[in-house]
Amino acid sequence: MLITPGKLLAKINSPDDLKKLDEVQLVQLCEELRNFIIDNVSVYGGHFGASLGVVELTVALHYVFNTPTDQLVWDVGHQAYGHKILTGRKENFHTNRTYHGISGFPKRSESEYDTFGVGHSSTSVSAALGMAMASKYLGNESKQHIAVIGDGALTGGMAFEGLNHAGVSDTNLLIILNDNCMSIDPNVGALKDYLTDITTSKTYNRLKDDVWNLLGKLSHFGKNAQEIVSKVENGIKSTLLSQSNLFESLNLRYFGPVDGHDVDHMVAVLRDLKQIKGPKILHCVTVKGKGYGPAEKGNATTWHAPGTFDKISGEIHKKIYNVPQAPKYQDVFGHTLVELARNNDKIMGITPAMPSGSSMNIMMKEMPDRALDVGIAEQHAVTFSAGLATQGIIPFCNIYSSFMQRAYDQVIHDVCIQNLPVNFCLDRAGFAGADGPTHHGAYDIAYMRCIPNMIVSAPMNEQELRNLMFTAQLPRTEKAFTIRYPRGQGVMPNWKTPFEEIEIGKGRKIKDGEELVLLTFGHIGNYAVDACEQLAKKGINPAHYDLRFAKPLDEEMLHEVLTNYKKVITIEDGCIQGGIGSAVLEFMADHNYHAEVRRLGIPDQIVEHGEQFELHRECEFDTVGIIRAAEMMLATASSYKSL
Repeated sequence: MLITPGKLLAKINSPDDLKKLDEVQLVQLCEELRNFIIDNVSVYGGHFGASLGVVELTVALHYVFNTPTDQLVWDVGHQAYGHKILTGRKENFHTNRTYHGISGFPKRSESEYDTFGVGHSSTSVSAALGMAMASKYLGNESKQHIAVIGDGALTGGMAFEGLNHAGVSDTNLLIILNDNCMSIDPNVGALKDYLTDITTSKTYNRLKDDVWNLLGKLSHFGKNAQEIVSKVENGIKSTLLSQSNLFESLNLRYFGPVDGHDVDHMVAVLRDLKQIKGPKILHCVTVKGKGYGPAEKGNATTWHAPGTFDKISGEIHKKIYNVPQAPKYQDVFGHTLVELARNNDKIMGITPAMPSGSSMNIMMKEMPDRALDVGIAEQHAVTFSAGLATQGIIPFCNIYSSFMQRAYDQVIHDVCIQNLPVNFCLDRAGFAGADGPTHHGAYDIAYMRCIPNMIVSAPMNEQELRNLMFTAQLPRTEKAFTIRYPRGQGVMPNWKTPFEEIEIGKGRKIKDGEELVLLTFGHIGNYAVDACEQLAKKGINPAHYDLRFAKPLDEEMLHEVLTNYKKVITIEDGCIQGGIGSAVLEFMADHNYHAEVRRLGIPDQIVEHGEQFELHRECEFDTVGIIRAAEMMLATASSYKSL
């Protein structure tokens, strides 16, 4: 079902078309763009509230600036749907986040208007500043560079690093702070309170009115405009001696706050700011979910990415199952952590701005003093956890696998070199699905198992997750403990099993077999169970072992396996290079074993977005791929070599 755009939006396939509209038509265009997003997301799903909140800002930016020559960088990219629609992807927008469809985030290879690929937060200021410095070096003084960053993303340390550098850069950079008091969950921390103070301060708002009244007349002053702005700035600084401005302290000209939903005013403001040289910041106040009542008035976290819903009633569609369903791994984590914490008062939970996504919100509700959201700050989350561990606390630091990449130095330097017992729970390990390559947890097996003083584990089901968490909270004085698990549902509807300690470094035999053995790691082993059942119908009987630990390996079990089987298939939902298959090959080389080995996993390439089963099939480690690999290995030597 294709969504029909409004009459103005129907004519716009590029910002050049947008510029043909009269300014008086922009309000109507914003209404049509907002309705087009609502219509599409209600039917096809996707991120929602963030894009609705920047409709007017998006229209104003493309109306005023000469994109793509002027470089527009979106932070994270959840809010870029309007941008995509206005830049030639309206007809294909229904394919957003689907297999072989357009990306849910800005992506350089998709459009020249997507100047920088994003997906993780807090990168826009640094990227846009790099572009601006390059333009300055190349002598292109008229080129504009705009970074749009939310107040949630501004809590990331990298954003502060970019702001610090921008203030001394003397570049043509405009930073637009989209302030809606939300990331995915409500924002936390002192910066949130500071921005709230600015938006409610009578002093700032009185000055804001004076500044904007003057800026609105800039075009009448011609060459004297810069001198007038300088005088206004000096006046602001003098008036605000009693209430310092963070951004002015960093040598960034600060303008605002302004109403980000007044498109006419936004156009006027952006036009005037184009004439002001040097780094500057425009503070826009917006509402996440603006223009759609249920999203504005309801739970903003729910409406961040609600799935499909009824546009009229606002009812979010829920799947109805005829049989009991297994819970999501993250929910098992959340409930299990609370269960463990009730019996162990040393346990604390830490999440970098993902309490609902990781289900840490369950503990935050019951034990608010023991479950902490530290904001979008993965590096801080890891080192903060290390600090807790030095004082005898048992930290469970829950970070998405791809986000943990941002804190890798801290894992090595602050945790493992000091040999501290921090527990890392890596959610969204393996393929993350529609969020695509920026969110796939493809590399954690390889990047964690190469670090000394690190345990790396993965549960095959919910019971195993509970037992690994139980094991991780038992007294120990050294070594970090990583537990990785995928996004989505497990396999056990009745998952609340009694806790059992798992011996660290011990795998388990799932079944005996003949000639061929499947070695699996984590949830992906359930494909091997299915494959074994189907192969049995063909008279093929592979053995199946669940390694459970990538580090330390169960060497006793591997000696048993490699003594009895000469054909081995390793299966993992992580990168093949450096992963569990590599670990097995290393073990074989170290112990002089000779066997025919086939490794199944994520290949050495960037895998795009799609449903998890689609990506497993593409990479050939689903049930069908395992069956095919087994049949190939059991073929005659000559036919196998020819394949």
